[in-house]
Amino acid sequence: MASSKIEGRIALKRGVVIRFRVMALLAGVMSLLLWFVELPVVYLLDAPELAEKVKWIPFVHGYIYAFYVLTAIHFAAKARFTVRQMIALILAGTLPILSFLAERRVARNYR
Repeated sequence: MASSKIEGRIALKRGVVIRFRVMALLAGVMSLLLWFVELPVVYLLDAPELAEKVKWIPFVHGYIYAFYVLTAIHFAAKARFTVRQMIALILAGTLPILSFLAERRVARNYR
């Protein structure tokens, strides 16, 4: 009976870590697309047909970032992070490289 409770906790924690890692990678990829594809096309190039093709990027990025925030809060709560650590984890999703670094740190520390 006691071993099933322990296995349940380990599976829950592993699931929380996997969810965070997936969302951190998705948020990072969408941030890269936003910063280095959509913004230059819209604001630096004078190509309305190209701008029309990339107009989906900010919308998808917004939804993915919202889910990233929820996943980061859930992970931080399960990992018993301080409020400062939780805010840092959430803000890591705002810059493309930081979300990848946060994902690597979580992968290394919470296997």
